[in-house]
Amino acid sequence: MSLIDKLDHNRLPAHIAIIMDGNGRWARTRGLDRSEGHREGVEAIRRVVEAASAASIQYLTLYAFSTENWHRPAEEVSGLMDLMVYALTRETAELKKNGVRIVAIGNLDRLPENVRKILQDCIQETAGGKKLTLVIALSYSSKWELTQAVRKISDDIESGILHKEDICEDTLNSYLTTNALPDPDLLIRTGGEKRISNFLLWQSAYAEFYFTETFWPDFNDEELFKAILDYQKRERRFGKISEQIESEQ
Repeated sequence: MSLIDKLDHNRLPAHIAIIMDGNGRWARTRGLDRSEGHREGVEAIRRVVEAASAASIQYLTLYAFSTENWHRPAEEVSGLMDLMVYALTRETAELKKNGVRIVAIGNLDRLPENVRKILQDCIQETAGGKKLTLVIALSYSSKWELTQAVRKISDDIESGILHKEDICEDTLNSYLTTNALPDPDLLIRTGGEKRISNFLLWQSAYAEFYFTETFWPDFNDEELFKAILDYQKRERRFGKISEQIESEQ
């Protein structure tokens, strides 16, 4: 019996975010080139998107490429960009068929022109999807995002559009690239590391964290359901006490 049958569908996380880590180490343990790990990582993405959709998850955000990843060897970065083109080209029709809507966040201007073009085509083709919103974080980091938000807020104050005394949490939220998305309820990191690596720092203020030793290429539907089951065992208090939570149910 699959773990999906054990899920409480009344307590599902609406938004799951995943730091997909371990492609390189997966390849190294098998004596393969890192590029093979990234290729297997694409297959893991397909499995997890299908699993999230089957579990009725509404939003799934995948940390695909950080701003720091631009510092990797040029050959690896180029290979990752080529792989992105291949994956988007291959998967767009299937995503559209299955009601999956693609959204991208990050400094997309840094992407090669061919990658931007294919990404925008995929976003437009899948815009009508209503079953699952798949958010791809590309050339993304929280420090970059927050810096951009502060610059825009500063510009709007100078132009009189915004007054500094009116700034609140909702104001900052509205200037983030994720402004149309709910905050993640569950943040998963694969590969054994226990840090969030500049990913959704503001948005994850009250996310539940789940760390697994499993390398991303080995992550599958059952691993995702295991993380959701662990999430469902937790009491989410948001600063309140247990008795208050119980009285509100």
